[in-house]
Amino acid sequence: MRKSKIILIGLMSLFWIASFGQEKLSLSLDEAVEYAIQYNKLIQNADLAILEAQKKINETIFSGLPQVDATIDYSNFMGAEMELSFGEGAPATIIPFNPTSNLNLTVGQLIFNGSYIVGLQSAKLYKELTLTNFLKTEQDVKEQVIKSYLLVLVSERTIQIIEQNLANTREIFDKTKVMVLVGIAENLDIDQFEVQLNSLENAKKSAERQNELAFNILRMQLGVDVDAPLELTDSLNGLVAICNGGTIISNPFQIEENLDYQLMLTQEQLARKQIALKKMNYLPTIAGFYRYTEKILKPELDFSPRNVIGLNINVPLFSSGMRNAQLSQARIQYETTLNNKALVSDQLSLQERQYRYNLNNALEQYENRMKNVNVAYRVYQNYQLKYEQGVASSLDVATSNSNYLQAESEYITAIINLFDSHLALQKLLNSL
Repeated sequence: MRKSKIILIGLMSLFWIASFGQEKLSLSLDEAVEYAIQYNKLIQNADLAILEAQKKINETIFSGLPQVDATIDYSNFMGAEMELSFGEGAPATIIPFNPTSNLNLTVGQLIFNGSYIVGLQSAKLYKELTLTNFLKTEQDVKEQVIKSYLLVLVSERTIQIIEQNLANTREIFDKTKVMVLVGIAENLDIDQFEVQLNSLENAKKSAERQNELAFNILRMQLGVDVDAPLELTDSLNGLVAICNGGTIISNPFQIEENLDYQLMLTQEQLARKQIALKKMNYLPTIAGFYRYTEKILKPELDFSPRNVIGLNINVPLFSSGMRNAQLSQARIQYETTLNNKALVSDQLSLQERQYRYNLNNALEQYENRMKNVNVAYRVYQNYQLKYEQGVASSLDVATSNSNYLQAESEYITAIINLFDSHLALQKLLNSL
């Protein structure tokens, strides 16, 4: 009995843990974006790149600080000896080569190296580049989350439209059966509506699969488990109202705020530092050192001191034109970077005009498609009423219903285009 109770408690605990792990995640659009910023793997990798860049700066700094090394050696001369004579006829002195062992402690300090100074500046610029890349990655993730969030709402709206249309069509189908029984309608009318019902059922299944796919894409962007239940709290109409405000169209374009242009500015500075780095190859390198030697096993004759302090100066004299060729390459790369920056500037200016045009066009198209939906639905309802009164045919009802569904499809496409245009301009203005 006690064993059964323990098993029951264990099963209840597992059930509670499983239920807790599958707790539904309810998110508005803003909350979804913030959640993705915190848990998205791409953003986490971009954040690690910033940390790596900082470690690179530390590495460069530390390479110019004192470096301490210790070595120990052992030498055995295999019984070798040396004869030493101090004059003609004098007996030779035999000096054996005894095994020796030394412990060396060396302290080195870089005094001057032009490449070190430029390298440190370049490392700091590289960190700026990774920071801008982080912001760009964050911006891209925000855009993808918003698009994925919208696709879920759009697919849910599509399912609602189809389900409502299915209910209306079934109602007409049932009424038509009665009308056939009393001789008002023909079996052909029943067949017409049955074909329409089958098409709507298939469309509903397809929309449900699209909805699940949209949820999976959103889960991936959020960085949650593929089976995690999600609930979106914002409505499609509410998000459309934000885009339909049109205030972003009047916002000025400051090219310095654009992340792509900021990347080009940093790359320009890095290319300029490469020129300075190649120039530093013409300058000498100066380093000081101190060495202490502890004699563990001493030879018979030992003239080497324990403490040595010194200076190393490496002066580049002649490289057969290699350094000049490297400097010329750096200058060419710098000119190329300047051309790329000018090209990006021109492209961004052109994109700004194009994106404003696209957003204006998307707003007009959205208004037009929304009116078309209202008109098409009224026509569809009128034909339904006329059909029930015997004035219109089943073909008229099917055609008007098809026109209505087409209008809804075009309306949803207009919503997606409106969001895409709005997001593109936001991204360009760095206001996402």
